[in-house]
Amino acid sequence: MNTLDFDKRPEDTRVVVAMSGGVDSSVVAGLLKRQGYDVLGITLQLYDHGAAVHRAGSCCAGQDIDDARRVSETLGIPHYVLDYEKRFRETVINPFAEAYAMGETPIPCVACNQTVKFADLLATAKELGADALATGHYIRSSLNPSADNPNRRALYRPIDSDRDQSWFLFATTQEQIDYLRFPLGGMSKAQVRELAEEMGLVVAKKADSQDICFVPAGKYTDIINKVKPNAALGGDIVHIDGRVLGRHDGILHYTIGQRRGIGVATGEPLYVVYLDARSRRVIVGPKEALDTHRVYLRDVNWIGDGLLAADAADGFACFAKVRSTRPPAPAVLHADENGIYVDLAVGEAGVAPGQACVLYSGEGADSRVYGGGFIERSERAAEAELALKVLLAQPVAA
Repeated sequence: MNTLDFDKRPEDTRVVVAMSGGVDSSVVAGLLKRQGYDVLGITLQLYDHGAAVHRAGSCCAGQDIDDARRVSETLGIPHYVLDYEKRFRETVINPFAEAYAMGETPIPCVACNQTVKFADLLATAKELGADALATGHYIRSSLNPSADNPNRRALYRPIDSDRDQSWFLFATTQEQIDYLRFPLGGMSKAQVRELAEEMGLVVAKKADSQDICFVPAGKYTDIINKVKPNAALGGDIVHIDGRVLGRHDGILHYTIGQRRGIGVATGEPLYVVYLDARSRRVIVGPKEALDTHRVYLRDVNWIGDGLLAADAADGFACFAKVRSTRPPAPAVLHADENGIYVDLAVGEAGVAPGQACVLYSGEGADSRVYGGGFIERSERAAEAELALKVLLAQPVAA
């Protein structure tokens, strides 16, 4: 039986597995090998591992490459390491630093999937004659044929909602979806670790990788300072009502929604409401100033059955996630002369530019992924929105 939906025997189906050196992708390779597929493992060396060689939670460097190689030896499959450091730096690390310097909160995992994993590695898999590229992501795909494409596939949330990675994969194109396979979408993390133990894999108890894999010790400010030194220039900390409350050492040290460590004390709880990169101002205010009910999107990727413009012209009822760790919530997608935007039925606090808004058909494990976009800007409650506009319109001394 061909579990990957190909009309041929597993032994006649070549699959490249993207092996990061972690337990998830290792189990994918093991499962496919066990089922009789012609499996090739490829690991990408993505950054100068240096301090990250032995750091728990890293991936695609140093020890991780060695782990992927040892797993491949255990499974008896060919394994290749490709040096993508330059490509990764140009398409993931540098844009990450530049976005932070502009006051955004970027998602490097999405950029990595868009450029390195699902573009460059996918092309390599095709060059090797593979029928599919398989990964260890927790997301499901299944056939969703159309009149012009009988092999068309659709994405769905995984069975294990605690491991849901669909938020990071919203930018996957239809062509990529049709070629990709995600064998772990119907499994729990506990089941995956049990399989790793059963297969005798050295990574069975290895710690999970963290989101920002290329940042040693989690200090992303070190990366930003190296790539964009101007991001560390100081400026004013300003209340949304216009009062200057103090100074800061660079907007890269702040994120929208932050409360602790702002550096000023006024006797009232204050949160970072906006990062004004142009004037190097950190704008703070009360919690209610964070409440967001509308987000405007850029670089939208629509993988629903119809056309975005047609489906959303009169408002498209769906569910949305603006944070990877929260379940989808009711929303309405719009596409009109004002742009593409999403009205959130339940307000979100601390929504930042650069984050993702991902759209779904529902909130359960059977929910289909419709795509999504990056948040360009958000609209707060009317009073806070007006106060912010007035403040941003004021000239700032050099």
